[in-house]
Amino acid sequence: MRLVLGFLFVTLAAPLMAQTGAERGAITGVIGAQIEAFLARDAARAFTYASPGIQALFGSPERFAMMVEQGYPMVWQPEAVDYLDLREQDGRLWQRVRLRDGAGAIHVLDYQMIETAEGWKINAVDLLHLPEVSA
Repeated sequence: MRLVLGFLFVTLAAPLMAQTGAERGAITGVIGAQIEAFLARDAARAFTYASPGIQALFGSPERFAMMVEQGYPMVWQPEAVDYLDLREQDGRLWQRVRLRDGAGAIHVLDYQMIETAEGWKINAVDLLHLPEVSA
């Protein structure tokens, strides 16, 4: 009986794990491409990775880029990027990203991702406040 249940788990879970892996690759690809566009100061290209709602909110690539440069400087010009966990929360997918800025400070952000007809888009970015650690 255990063998049958184990087989069923592996048989049913394998496609789900593969889908999650494919989603994660596509999602981190979009985030990475947007960061690359910011580094190249290509506001128009960076804007294409934002969701339709974000595009409507800012109206132009220039206004969007100005908001990111002023409000999220660690995203505008990171020194290092690490992708952490991808998780579902309240029906939304969130990709956690750790960025190191030019001064060496570490920032952790949650990217809310939505799937559109054109592929995955960034729908929100939340800067997480980390507890201070003393030595």
